[in-house]
Amino acid sequence: MTVHALKPRWGQPATGIISCIAFFLIAWLVWFLFSDPRGPVGAFPYPFVMYLAMMILVGLWQHMFLGDWPFQDLPQPARGIIETAVNLVLVWFVIHIVFYRILGLGFNFLSQVNLETLAAAGRTALPEVAGKTLTLQALVNPAARFGERAVVTFVLIGFFSYPFVTILFGKWPIRPSDLTQPQAGLAELGWCSTLTLFFYTILIVPFWGAVYGQVFGTSYGFNLPWWSGISGTGHVHWVFGWWEWAIIVLFMTPNVWRMKPWSVINLAQPWKGLISLAGTLSLGYLLALICVNFAPFWLPIQEVIHHLPVADKGIPIRFLWYHAAEIAGFTLIPFLIWHHYFDDLTGLRDKDSWGAFGFRTVGVLLLGTLNYVFFYYVNFGHWGLGNHHMAGSLSERVVAGESLIWNFWWIIPLLWNEWFFHKWPFYQPATH
Repeated sequence: MTVHALKPRWGQPATGIISCIAFFLIAWLVWFLFSDPRGPVGAFPYPFVMYLAMMILVGLWQHMFLGDWPFQDLPQPARGIIETAVNLVLVWFVIHIVFYRILGLGFNFLSQVNLETLAAAGRTALPEVAGKTLTLQALVNPAARFGERAVVTFVLIGFFSYPFVTILFGKWPIRPSDLTQPQAGLAELGWCSTLTLFFYTILIVPFWGAVYGQVFGTSYGFNLPWWSGISGTGHVHWVFGWWEWAIIVLFMTPNVWRMKPWSVINLAQPWKGLISLAGTLSLGYLLALICVNFAPFWLPIQEVIHHLPVADKGIPIRFLWYHAAEIAGFTLIPFLIWHHYFDDLTGLRDKDSWGAFGFRTVGVLLLGTLNYVFFYYVNFGHWGLGNHHMAGSLSERVVAGESLIWNFWWIIPLLWNEWFFHKWPFYQPATH
């Protein structure tokens, strides 16, 4: 059964409103249990963010690549419960076996276990470089945890590099073909993993070259960030800023944009996909640049500079690129809920018209702005999520607000319900 065979159980906009409230409450409860410093576990930000990020990526593999195989014919809610359980098992396996134990055989920077083992044995000390010693205490500090952060940067790249083949290329070159599941899904997983490693090597590995080379010693095996002269910072937050906006543009395309504007390209694959890909990355970079250059107009930038880490030397460019990523993240909830649970509601007769495209685009930006205001100005990040570093002024909050973690966590109940539970119980068969 496809999404088109469903109808909202209580009509619109009631179904969308009820769904939105339900997802918010579920996300808030689970946040309290596992991440809120006031809760029983308090795993904020690491390793919590690593697990939730991998949950989304593995869920994408299950749903977008494998078509929910082999559970696609199970009745709800059994299918959703089983797929969720499988997701959690796979997440543990990918992190602790694939990254830590397999890739970790060759790449220590991708294995938190390897790094901690070396540090505990005193093998990361660099006596010839005064003061540059990677200690166990530094590695397990929640502000560091370099192995876990390296896995998260892989997931960041994967949020774009895995789904863009489906969205922009129509699964070319895997489709069209007569492959069935799981062969088709595994072939797509292999192809997209190759692309992910390509982007990861170019955009992420140089940053870890700087961490382990410039900060803790001398690196000849890793290159250093090549983007320093372009962005004004060698930090990976430059990648976060424009890559996160590219992810937003990518997922806006099949959601509230209903494949516009790339649907006007009347070319066969891969040419249509290549042009769409270039347009998506370019538009993402442009939006990130707008955020970087205009954020100082609404933020007390001099006060922000006062609260920056010492390593920034009073220059806010690293912060502004990461904040651009945070701004992008605030649009996730509006465009996903609008498409999946409000059915692209506009009040216009033709949902696929350019007028509807413009209406939803402006609406998402306005709702994203309200989301931003709620998190930072109303300070939901402090009283709602328990982020202790948001107890101060606005300038202190935005420096380390970690809003991306909350926005991604919020969408997990929504995506799980849409992907695994087929919108149960908020939607019902159209013939019911």
